[in-house]
Amino acid sequence: MTKTLPSTNLNRLNRRAVLGLGACAAAVAAMGVRPAFAQGSDKPIRFILPISAGSGVDTIVRAAAPALGKAFGQPVLIENLPGAGGITGAAAIVKAAPDGLTLGMVSNNHVINPAVFKKMPFDAINDVTPISVVGATPLVLLVNPKVPAKNVKELVALLRAKPGGYNYASSGNGTIIHLAGEMFMDEAGVKARHIPYKGTGPMVTDMIGGQVEMGVVALPAVQQHIRSGALRAIGLCGATRSPAAPEIPTIAEQGLPNYAVEGWFAVIGPPKMQAADVQRAHDAVAAAFTSAEVREAMDKQGNVIKPTTPEQAASYFRSEAARYAALVKKANVVLE
Repeated sequence: MTKTLPSTNLNRLNRRAVLGLGACAAAVAAMGVRPAFAQGSDKPIRFILPISAGSGVDTIVRAAAPALGKAFGQPVLIENLPGAGGITGAAAIVKAAPDGLTLGMVSNNHVINPAVFKKMPFDAINDVTPISVVGATPLVLLVNPKVPAKNVKELVALLRAKPGGYNYASSGNGTIIHLAGEMFMDEAGVKARHIPYKGTGPMVTDMIGGQVEMGVVALPAVQQHIRSGALRAIGLCGATRSPAAPEIPTIAEQGLPNYAVEGWFAVIGPPKMQAADVQRAHDAVAAAFTSAEVREAMDKQGNVIKPTTPEQAASYFRSEAARYAALVKKANVVLE
């Protein structure tokens, strides 16, 4: 397996998109004008999450839900449709009517899946309408508190002393969580047994219960468990520490300098959406996530919010798909 996994941080994206959208949204609200997206329709927005409740992206969207409802001028109904590494939920988005009333938020897994699965029910790049890559979230390597390791050095020593004697969990075969764990094992030169779950929620539950000893999870989804002592943070997976948890050192600064990976999250819609609906959805999403209340919540979670344009999102999907395809090939992670 490759020795490095390029960080997916949003420094590679164009930073010029959506400046001032939060202020514009506030001005519109102050004028009492209903957002254009909602004109003539009181139907709710169906917002599909192809992941289980309690995962990182789920935590992010639910924190932003009230602001999304305000920005759209319509109720936003969040629906979790986990399964097959995100394919089940993404397929529901792809099959929805392109009327702007069905959207969803996906992560790295969306562009990883074509390289992992031999057969896909849709084209992850061409059968969706990119709305915006909204931001990035830190990942963290965790262990059950009963594991006698408090840092990377101690964990590596433990794994080397008992090769294959410990389990590491993931949210599913071929997911970014799985690949992040595989990369850690490879970079440290250790082995552990991979236990895939159907989503982050059940994975975290079993980590707390001690059924599996360790795993990588999005920081926003497990901050409360770290604070309570139910799980112990070994190190952040990104290149830098998170303002939301500055006390947690990175894995890179603990002796594995080539280790760096983080998650990103993006809003998509069904294929063949009208240009006007794409723009309206983009403007509402950008306004919601750049609003003061959501920015405060995202800062606390450690997420970096930098919404892109639809065009930038489409380009990013293609480049990320190519990068992960090369990684998956080296890791030999192929599923039926």
